[in-house]
This record gives sequence, structure tokens and C-alpha cells, in this order.
Amino acid sequence: MPGFRQLWRIFTIQLVLIRYGLDEVVFAIHLFRPFRFLLYLLPWNWFHRKRDPRAVRIRQALEALGPIYVKFGQILSTRRDLLPDDIAVELARLQDRVPPFPSTQARALIESALGQSIATSFARFEDTPLASASIAQVHSATLHDGREVVVKVVRPGIERTIANDVSLLYYMARLASRYSREARRLRPVEVVHEFETTIMDELDLLREAANASQLRRNFSDSEMLYVPEVYWPLCRRNVMVMERISGIPVSDIEALRRADVDLQLLSERGVEIFFTQVFKHNFFHADMHPGNIFVGRDNRYLAVDFGIMGTLSPEDQRYLAENFLAFFRRDYHRVAELHVESEWVPRTTRVDEFEAAIRTVCEPIFERPLKDISFGQLLLRLFQTARRFDMTVQPQLVLLQKTLLNIEGLGRQLNPDLDLWRTAKPFLERWMSEQVGARAFVGNLKQSIPQWTEALPELPMLIHRTLNQATNGHLTVQWRSEEITKLRHELRRANRRNAMAITGTGLIVSAALIYGLDGYAPAMVGGAPLLTWVLGIAGLGFLVSAWGE
Repeated sequence: MPGFRQLWRIFTIQLVLIRYGLDEVVFAIHLFRPFRFLLYLLPWNWFHRKRDPRAVRIRQALEALGPIYVKFGQILSTRRDLLPDDIAVELARLQDRVPPFPSTQARALIESALGQSIATSFARFEDTPLASASIAQVHSATLHDGREVVVKVVRPGIERTIANDVSLLYYMARLASRYSREARRLRPVEVVHEFETTIMDELDLLREAANASQLRRNFSDSEMLYVPEVYWPLCRRNVMVMERISGIPVSDIEALRRADVDLQLLSERGVEIFFTQVFKHNFFHADMHPGNIFVGRDNRYLAVDFGIMGTLSPEDQRYLAENFLAFFRRDYHRVAELHVESEWVPRTTRVDEFEAAIRTVCEPIFERPLKDISFGQLLLRLFQTARRFDMTVQPQLVLLQKTLLNIEGLGRQLNPDLDLWRTAKPFLERWMSEQVGARAFVGNLKQSIPQWTEALPELPMLIHRTLNQATNGHLTVQWRSEEITKLRHELRRANRRNAMAITGTGLIVSAALIYGLDGYAPAMVGGAPLLTWVLGIAGLGFLVSAWGE
């Protein structure tokens, strides 16, 4: 049960929901369901009034509830496989802008984390923050060697606030799961757990700094993407210092045009960056919304905010690439097979039924010109279709879907005629050729060279030892297999069963012979010789044991 503070918070949440015309949500909660008749007594429900769409009202309510709920709504918007389309799209518009906390607190936090004064760490520190969000705020500064940097510092007391709000979200999610069938379908407890994991990762700025360093190294020789440098001596769990970059916000199309930026090239580079991160580096920026991307003077993308990154297993990479290529070729049977093989849907799923469902989704889309086809929306529709077949939600694929939607939306904002299919297909075909065939063999051979180099000096001695054992008759072959082990075990049981049955039968026959011998007068028990009883009982015991084996 929640404490007094949580109950008060629940009450204030109800007031906010009512304020934004979500009173039906309030009275759907089990605690308030007996008072549902009050809906008809509330004065604002007496007259018909024009309301904003439900998705807009939900977004406004989350913004009114505060920064943690804004962040929760943003993360919830990535679960488009669970939410209705209108709500998912509206939640994606949530803006994580909150009033800054005082610069005196920021200075105190930085000095405590670094163990030295601001003057020792920086030649200049700007008290007015560049940006302020729910988790942290950013200040500009200058190092003593003249380099311009930004200092990101986590909000004071934010961990306690998050812990309280998350515990309340868990309580509400469990209530919803318990009393609402529709809520159970959305798996609210899992959604809250995912939110908790993501937001706790964002609190660790050392993790974000490591992500930035890895991404910078991946694109160190690239002309497409620039990642600012991290200054590790000044980084702590709640403080991060990195190079300050300057560029045009990617969403400012007019400014890009005035700077003579090639928008078509820029849109195609965005697609290539995405597929390079996912399939070549297997490490992708999973929060590439327009607020985190700028364009430099050399037409390169400039990225910031590396708190959320995604990776895929080699198996997921392979299945995903094959899925994309199968879609390009309209090979729906292969798409269905891949979903079953990868166990994204249960192995009991009938491939022909799943194929028919996918065809129903895809065929109307493919009848339109390629440039009018939304790749992200297609992926979304497929996830929704697969959900009907009990598709297991893959968190890494949800992040990927969100990133793909961001990239495609950004690319088409820069270039409305962007054909993401035409841009992506050659990249995927090239990547698949590197995974299968001669090029894959050569690549694997190159990766194995260090291991072979290490084992090569020992090879002559191993060959000599093996030949010597073979010559002396000491060479044995061990073949371990689960099926062979099971078969061997069954054979042993069968042999024991046969031996017991033969022994038992022999003892019973002996007992019968002794009983039938004329003139034999041993000790008698119950009208039969004692030895007959002993042998007969022993024989029956062996037969019962054989039957139980």
C-alpha cells in the first residue's frame, strides 16, 4: 500500500487528469470505480463541450505533472508496438524543458564531484545554463588551455524524486494490470520497468561519456558524422565535460538553405549513418531526434546526448537484414519464416497464416510510389500484426524502430523525395554479401589469424603426440553427444531389464520344479516346500524390478 505522500501524489494526479478532461481515466481506476456515478454529477459534464483529441489531452496532462512524467511519456512513445498510433505520435511531441536550478547549486555539485574549485578546473564558467532538462542541465565553460567545453551536471536530489515517482508508477501499473484487461495487454509493469532502467542509465554520466567515446571512435575517419571529444579527467558519475560544438539545428531548414547545405546529400547521409551504426558497428544512437542533431560548416552531422544507445546480437542483425531484403523483394513467406526461426513469434505459429497477415499489411503499401512509402510506419504495422501472433517484444528492436522513425522523419523533412528504400537496399545487400559467401569466409579467416598464430607453434608437437599414441595403440576417440548418451543409457537399462527378467523367470521355474519333484520331503510351509516359496518370491521380485526399469 502507498504511504501518505504517495496517496497525496495520487490525489494531485487525479486532479490534473480531471483538469485535462481525462476524468474517465480517474473513474476507471478500481479505487474510484464505485463512485463512477459522480461523472454525471460533475458540472463540467452537464453540457457538451469541445475537447481536444484524447492524445493531446494525455500529452498536456503529462506536461502538467512534471519532468519525470514527461520523460516517462517520451519513453512510452517508443513503445509503438503497444500504444494506439495517435497517442504514440502525440507523446513523441513531449518537450523535456524545465526551469533551471540555481547556478550556485551547479557550482557546488561540480566542485564536490571533482574535488577542486571551479577556478581550478576551468578558466571560465558560465552561470547561465545553455539548456535545462529533467535529468540534468548544461553550462558552457572554457578550459585553461583555451578549449571551449560544455559541462553537464545532474540535478540535485533527482534520484530520490525519480525513486518516489517510479514506485508510484509501479503501484499504478500493478493496479491497472489487476483490474483492467486492456491494461494487461499493454503490460504496464514491464513498461515501467523499462522506464526505470532507461532513466537510471541516464543518471550515470560516466556511462554516457563512454558511449560518446565509443561512437566518436567508430566515426573517427568519417565525413558524415562528428562526435565531440570527452575530457575524461573532468568526468564523474554526476558531471561530464565534453567539447563544445557549434552548428545549425537540423530542424532549421531555412537556415540550412541559407548556408547552401546540400539537403539531398544530407538526407541520404542520415540513412547511411543509421545503417552503418546498426549493421557495421552494431552500436547506434537511439535518441536521434532533431534536438540532438546539428549540421556543421562542412555539411557533417554533429551529434549530442548519448544517454540512450542500442546494440543487436549477431543473430538479430542477420535476421533483421534478411527481413529488410525480403520486404524489398516482397517475399512474404521468407519474412514469416524468419520471424519463426528467430523465435520472435512462437515456433508453433503457422507460417502460411502469418504470411497471409503480412501480405495483407504490405501489399496496399507497395502499390504506392516508393518515395511515398514510410519504412518506419511499415515496420510499425508489422509489429502490430505480429502482436496478434504473440510476438515477443524485443526491447532492442523497439529502440531500433524508434530510431528508424526519427531518421526517416528527419530525412524527409530535409528532402521530401527521399527514397529510403533505394538508399538502404545497396547497403544491406553489401552487408549480407559480407556475412555469407567468399567475402564472409575471408573476413572470418582474418579474424581467426591471431588465434591460429598463437596455436601454430604447438601444432608440430600435437601432431607428433597424436601419431605416437596411434602407433602404440593408445589413441582413443571420444564422441560426446546428448543423443548418443541417452541411447547408451537406454541400452544399459534394457540390458539390466533383460537380465532381471531372465533371472526372475529362472527362479520361478526352479521353484516349480522343486515343488513337482516326487519323493522330496523338505520342510513344508502351507503345503509346499520352503525352498519353493523362497525361489518363487525371489523370482517375482526380479520380474517386478525388471518391469519397473
